[in-house]
Amino acid sequence: MTEFILVPGMFTGAHVWDDTAAALASSGANVHTVALTGLGGSRGAATDDADLDTHVEDVLALIDSVSAEAGRDQEIVLVGHDYGVHPVLGAADRRAERIGRIVCLDTGPGQDGVPALAAVADPSAREKVVERAGAEGAGQVLEAPARDEWQRWGSTAGISEAALDRLTALASPQPLRTLLQPLRLTGEVASVPVTGVLCNANGSSIEMVQRRVDLGDPVFLALAGPQVSFFELPTGHWPMLSVPAELAEVLVRAAAGEGHRLVPPGSAEPPAHLRPFLLDVPECPRDRIGNVDLYVPDTEGPRPAVVFVHGGPVPAGVRPTPRDWPALKGYARLAAAEGVVGVTLDHRLHDMADYPRAAADVAAAVEMVRADPRVDADRIALWFLSGGGLLAADWLRKPPAWLRCLAASYPILVPVPGWGPVDSRFHPVEALPGAGTLPFVLTRAGREMPEIAVTVEEFLAASERCGANVEVVDVPNGRHAFETLDPTDESREAVRRAMRSVLGHLRA
Repeated sequence: MTEFILVPGMFTGAHVWDDTAAALASSGANVHTVALTGLGGSRGAATDDADLDTHVEDVLALIDSVSAEAGRDQEIVLVGHDYGVHPVLGAADRRAERIGRIVCLDTGPGQDGVPALAAVADPSAREKVVERAGAEGAGQVLEAPARDEWQRWGSTAGISEAALDRLTALASPQPLRTLLQPLRLTGEVASVPVTGVLCNANGSSIEMVQRRVDLGDPVFLALAGPQVSFFELPTGHWPMLSVPAELAEVLVRAAAGEGHRLVPPGSAEPPAHLRPFLLDVPECPRDRIGNVDLYVPDTEGPRPAVVFVHGGPVPAGVRPTPRDWPALKGYARLAAAEGVVGVTLDHRLHDMADYPRAAADVAAAVEMVRADPRVDADRIALWFLSGGGLLAADWLRKPPAWLRCLAASYPILVPVPGWGPVDSRFHPVEALPGAGTLPFVLTRAGREMPEIAVTVEEFLAASERCGANVEVVDVPNGRHAFETLDPTDESREAVRRAMRSVLGHLRA
């Protein structure tokens, strides 16, 4: 019989696990919930004396109690939600021989020497903690969210009104020391198998994690190890409240060693970003100028240009760099074959905080292209892909006269909650009212990752409200990066149609 120990996250007590614990118990498991010191459900309680070590000791005490009752050979599964994964890891590091598995519930595995605050995605929430600590010292608390503030800490998708009321009523202030004290690990916890449960509505998915592994992101590479598995739930950040029975089922399967394993780098099949472009486009000479490549057609006179902007974040050390990826080269060559200058560039979007720097790189590249005598400076289009979609905000907000069209393929058009802080400037939905009649050609993948698909739908809803000039090119059976993943006739026609539309706006 599996012994589950469930550890809650920020502002919450053991009560959040009630429904999930009941479902686990009905499956035959033994369930224990941890009441972290000071987080038992008293909204105004004084909890400022607790720190991360305090909560590690809380989890250790329960591990030792369960081991004494059930026997030291009984498998214990530690489940940490949100902040709760930090005391879980700290305790498992000291009792590694007694832990059969760690489950990280909609949170990444903490790192030695890194405080829990680093995992808080909302930049304003992080700033609030830092400001409070600076003004009052770390021996203070962060007040619990009001009912309409939970979204700052994670998606509330799927939570009923009654459950949200109860969550708010029983929330406790969070001691600042618990968020600011670095996690300390000896390395023993590395021997314990780990399962990640990702909540799609909060911005995470197995496909997205696999892409980060494919790119060689050092933070994600360890997740492709044989001891790591994954599950997904189509809900928000609090699945124990929104889908408790489904979460219980996933936890039972995780305890049994089930789950999806990621494909490590160097497998037989190349990763998505290095597979061939779906169209057979003719070779075209390119001019490489700094971080910019120009594919210039063999025609007379200045030509319009399409600047293709890759997505990200892309780790700084990735080779080849994005402008040498088959899809980017394929698009640029296709543009050149149609008689316009195709442009690719490498920009410095290496982290979610890098959007301002990446935007500066794109703006500089555009000015360089417009200054080239082979380019018609008054006929430029920008085409954004994937995470580059947020960079479109600058050009939507106040488009210059020479910008004839924007395009985006499977773009992210609203900052995704769980991905990390993004400068508020990069919000295309909020920039839309300034776009006027500027054409926007949006290629939508029908099998898009849920966390990205919702941003596209929000953008389209906003475009209807403000009357923006948006054309949608659908690829019903296409996935994110369909140009290399899904080389079908449907996908090929979508690429051709999007290109025809962009070129039509350039030549009008």
